[in-house]
Amino acid sequence: MSKRYDWDVIERLLHDVQNSVASADASEASATELKALLLERGFIAAHTSGAGGNGQGASLTPRGASLLAMIDSSIPGNDHPRQVLDEQGDALDTGTFDEVASKAQIA
Repeated sequence: MSKRYDWDVIERLLHDVQNSVASADASEASATELKALLLERGFIAAHTSGAGGNGQGASLTPRGASLLAMIDSSIPGNDHPRQVLDEQGDALDTGTFDEVASKAQIA
């Protein structure tokens, strides 16, 4: 059975990270869990105090930028990549995502 993700929440989180904006809304718990998953699986990277930051915040990794490009709702035709991702066992598994993202017809 495929694991389903809320691509709209993930898209918003990736945009928030990209724009360094903290998210706060009714789905905060879900967003917090998804953000932790995205961090754990290398879609976003936490800023560290040794990297010139204060240890807070995050930035998109190349994998996160690729995911955002695939699911960005401002891009016409983004439903197909979301559908393909939904058909995977776990689309945010790094190996699965990297394989799907490497297919030219998806990206």
